[in-house]
Amino acid sequence: MLKHSIFLRIYTGLVILVVLVALFSYLLVQIINYQRAQEYRETLTDGMAYIISEGVARQNNPQQKMDWISDASALLELPIYYVKAEKVDLTRAEAKRLEKRKAVVRWDAQTNVAYIIMGLQEDPEHLLYIKADKITERQMKALPVFVLDYLVYYPGQEKKYLEKIQHYFTYPIEIQNVQDLPLDSEQIGRLRLDHSIILYRDSASVRGTTISIVSPIPSSTSEVLVMGPVPLFNWMPFQLAAGITLLSLFVLSLGVYGLLVPMQRKLRAVNFALNKMKTGDMTVRLPVDSADEMGSLASSYNNMSDHIERLIEAQRELMRAVSHELRTPVARIRFAMEMLAEEDDYEYRLQQVEMIDKDIEALNTLIDEIMTYAKLEQGMPSLEFEKVPLFELLDQVVIETEALKTGKTLELQAPPLHIEVDAERRYLHRVVQNLMGNAVRYCDNRVVVSGGLDEFGNAYVCVEDDGPGIPEEERTRIFEAFARLDDSRTRASGGYGLGLSIVSRIAYWFGGQVVIDESPRLGGARFTMTWPANRFKRTKSVERNESDNTDS
Repeated sequence: MLKHSIFLRIYTGLVILVVLVALFSYLLVQIINYQRAQEYRETLTDGMAYIISEGVARQNNPQQKMDWISDASALLELPIYYVKAEKVDLTRAEAKRLEKRKAVVRWDAQTNVAYIIMGLQEDPEHLLYIKADKITERQMKALPVFVLDYLVYYPGQEKKYLEKIQHYFTYPIEIQNVQDLPLDSEQIGRLRLDHSIILYRDSASVRGTTISIVSPIPSSTSEVLVMGPVPLFNWMPFQLAAGITLLSLFVLSLGVYGLLVPMQRKLRAVNFALNKMKTGDMTVRLPVDSADEMGSLASSYNNMSDHIERLIEAQRELMRAVSHELRTPVARIRFAMEMLAEEDDYEYRLQQVEMIDKDIEALNTLIDEIMTYAKLEQGMPSLEFEKVPLFELLDQVVIETEALKTGKTLELQAPPLHIEVDAERRYLHRVVQNLMGNAVRYCDNRVVVSGGLDEFGNAYVCVEDDGPGIPEEERTRIFEAFARLDDSRTRASGGYGLGLSIVSRIAYWFGGQVVIDESPRLGGARFTMTWPANRFKRTKSVERNESDNTDS
């Protein structure tokens, strides 16, 4: 049973999702760390690339450039090569960085060696190529020397030119008073001996641990060159990233579980109710406590239960009514047959045969009514809607009724000839025919038939008479199968109590309704059936009526 549980599949899917996201997070962390490290290396070397290229550009001839490069290599304790640009294969992104006087850093993860490429503004045919296999305090303390060498050419304007080149550096570089720095006496003593110092600072902020390089300025005893603080690169540890990811997914899974549990509980209630229905118990109803799909499911189940319960009750009532209605003509036929067997008078025998024929015709009519009602009651019949000229149909029913020689006055208030409505012609004809027959049966003298479109754009047919009318408290019961307000009068007039029930069900399947009130002109009963004149453009009022019909 568990392997068929949708919720078990959902929970298994969540576990698989957690594993997949964990693997994805690992790859993502590795990619992000690599990209962050590459950007960190490049931003640290951009400023020095500009300063070194400026130092090379100031040399007057190639020999002096080579001497300056050699001195810089010795100072950094790193090999610096003066190579032709055509010998170095650059990507488009690397070429753009060199054009902006920034450095290109190529990192070899296997040997942990960085290859730094610097462009020369005054010598585009050559590049500086540095192999950095180690970064120690020696290299860091050498960086201020290149900056001071750059500032030597601008005596008295050092701060101005530092601001000028600041945008090449991603960290601060400025001249400060030594008294403004948090230095101890030993550090101040080392500065006085023309030694550079490195300051480490730990911080709980986003920057974390930072490094500042402080170097004395030869021409000043109170001011120093401060480069930094430079944040150290902080690798995002996989354990931390994976832990955060898994914790987030765990919390997400708990949230999903919390959302699924009420749904699972509601589905169990639906399953319990369906099992009860299989045993024949139709009394269970589900609470509709939300407007979502589960609430819609509960509402649909309740409506289905109501409909099934009503069908079963209607079937029972139909069986009782049918057995009762069939016994009368059958008993008359049996009595007539017995009389026929004992009677020798030819004329009398012909009268009995004629009565038997009428009873058989009554049986056929009753069976036809019962079959029509059963078809409409059990479920939606196969309806073939078409455009029906309303005047033509009403006029046809009036002519057919007049042919029965009822002796009643039939009046048609004809709708406009151009009005066409969407309907199943056979069933709409049955509606008007049943309403006309009911009105003729109970009117005193006059019946008026009308039809058309109302102010909401719905089609309607209306039949009213000048009879005694129908009491308001009986207007709902009259649509029940085999219902009779006056049993003796109904039998005398030849009704079975199914005509109005059939009208009610046809109205329902048309998407409309039938109502009874008092005729303002004739004083008797008025039956009005309305339904959408265009099935593809239903009005809100008709939709509300359909909802009311479903509830009833």
